[in-house]
Amino acid sequence: MKKLLALLLMLVMMLSLTACGSSPASNPSSKKKVGIAMPTKSSARWIADGDNIVKQLQAKGYETDLQYGEDNIENQVAQIENMITKGANILVVASIDGESLTDVLRKAKEKNIPVIAYDRLIKKTPNVDYYATFDNFKVGVLQATYIEKNLGLKDGKGPFNIELFGGSPDDNNAFMFFDGAMSILKPYIDTKKLVVKSGQMDMGVCATLRWDGATAQARMDNLLSKNYTAAKVDAVLSPYDGISIGVLSSLKAVGYGTSAQPMPIVTGQDAEIPSIKSIIKGEQSQTVFKDTRDLAKVTVDMVDALLNGKKAETNDDKTYNNGVKVVPSYLLVPVSVDKSNYIKVLVESGYYTEDKLK
Repeated sequence: MKKLLALLLMLVMMLSLTACGSSPASNPSSKKKVGIAMPTKSSARWIADGDNIVKQLQAKGYETDLQYGEDNIENQVAQIENMITKGANILVVASIDGESLTDVLRKAKEKNIPVIAYDRLIKKTPNVDYYATFDNFKVGVLQATYIEKNLGLKDGKGPFNIELFGGSPDDNNAFMFFDGAMSILKPYIDTKKLVVKSGQMDMGVCATLRWDGATAQARMDNLLSKNYTAAKVDAVLSPYDGISIGVLSSLKAVGYGTSAQPMPIVTGQDAEIPSIKSIIKGEQSQTVFKDTRDLAKVTVDMVDALLNGKKAETNDDKTYNNGVKVVPSYLLVPVSVDKSNYIKVLVESGYYTEDKLK
C-alpha cells in the first residue's frame, strides 16, 4: 500500500510539473509584442508580406502590431514611434525611404529594441540589427538574362532596341536590381547589339519614384513619342510588375500587342496577379517571383531568436553596407517566372489558386 501511494504521489507531481511548463504564463513569447511597419497597401505583395508575418508570429504566440505607411514617410515614422511607445519588444521594418528612419530608430535603441530591416535595407544608421531579403542583385540578373535569351543575344542576333526602367531612388534594392541587370545588358549595349535609342541608361533618369505605375507610363509615353515613331521597341527592362503594367498600357496605346506589332519583351518582379494574368494573355513576358511565405519565415525565425537571447541565422555578412555598418543578412533565392512555368512555381506551390489567375 505504501509503495502504491508513493507511486501515485510521484505521478501527481510529474503531471503538475508538466502543466506548469506548458502554461501560457511561462511561455515568453506570449508576453512579447512585435511591431511591423510595412510601406503600402497599394501593392498586393506588401499585403501578403504583412499577412504572412502576422500569421507566423501569432502561431508562435507573439502579439503583433501591423501598420502600413501608405508611402508617406511621416506616417511611417509616426507609426514606428507609436509602436515604441506602446511597448514593442522588437521592430520589423520595410521602409518607405531607407534613409529617413535614423532618429526614430535611435529611440528604439535607447529602449534596447532590436530592429530587423525587412526586404528593404535601412540606411545611414547603426541601429539596425539584421536584414531579411532576397538576393536583389540576382533579381536583376534574372530579368536581364530573360531578355538576353529571348532576343538570342548570345547567338549573335541583333541589334535590338531596348529601354531601361529603374525602381524608386529612395530604395536601396532598386540600385541592386539595376546593377544586376546591367551586369548582363551593358556588354551588349557596348557592342551595339542592344541600342537604347533614348540614351537614358543611368539610374538618375531611369528611376521611378515610389515604384509608381502611372509615373512609368508617363515616362514610356514620352520615350515612344520622341524615339520610336519610325522604330520599334524590342525589349523593356522593368524592375517591378506595377511599373510593367504602366509600360504595357503605354505600348498598347500606340498599337503594340497586335499580330502586326507584337509586344516587346517586358520583364517584371513580384508575380502580382495582374501581371501573371498579363503573362498568360501574352502581354508581359516575365516576372521574378519572391515567395513572401519564405521571407516571412526567415524574419519570424530572426524575431524568435532575438527575443530569446540568441543570435539570428544569416548567410551573408559582407554585401549590405548601409553607409554606417555592414548589416548581417539572410538572402533568399528569387525565381524567374513566365508562361512556361507559372503553374508549377505559383499554383502547384500553393501561392495562388488557379482560379485567381483566370
